[in-house]
Amino acid sequence: MQHPAVPDLAHTHTRPIHWVATATAVAAVVALSSVLQPDAATAAQPAAGPKTASAHSTPPDPAAVAFPLECGPVKAVVQKKASGDLDGDGQPETVAAVHCDAPMGTPPDAVYVVTRGADGSKPRVVATLVNPKDRHTVTELAVDGGVVRATLLGYSSADVPSCCPDVTDHVKWRWKNGAFISDAPSQARTV
Repeated sequence: MQHPAVPDLAHTHTRPIHWVATATAVAAVVALSSVLQPDAATAAQPAAGPKTASAHSTPPDPAAVAFPLECGPVKAVVQKKASGDLDGDGQPETVAAVHCDAPMGTPPDAVYVVTRGADGSKPRVVATLVNPKDRHTVTELAVDGGVVRATLLGYSSADVPSCCPDVTDHVKWRWKNGAFISDAPSQARTV
């Protein structure tokens, strides 16, 4: 008697009950997968251009923010603000020009980007576009198409008195690769 090279295994022969069990298992997996869906992806890159903010989303209020500005006994005041979707996530951010409420002189402005968490949490500063140590005064501030635009008055040297800025810069920032990138062409500066 000759033995086959592979032994005869009982479970290798299909019977109708095997097909019924397989069909039941496949139907159960399909039914379960239609009930259990994964959460929506949140790490995808936005499509070209910023999304329009939904009608129910409101820009964060800079009045509710503690700005990282040392003002001593006086308060920090929001001089100018503008809002729009800067990072393409469909939610508006607010850009605020802030300075110390000094009783005399021309205090320098800082420009901050304010946002709120996805859960609608308290607004917070996420970026500084203009540092008050740079001694700029913001005369114009706007957000258009995801771009922050500002006109800054400044000084050509430390010898120029604070009362009389002698340099004008037209600056814009755009959110790119996780940071605000400044685009200040040299021809935008006037003295």
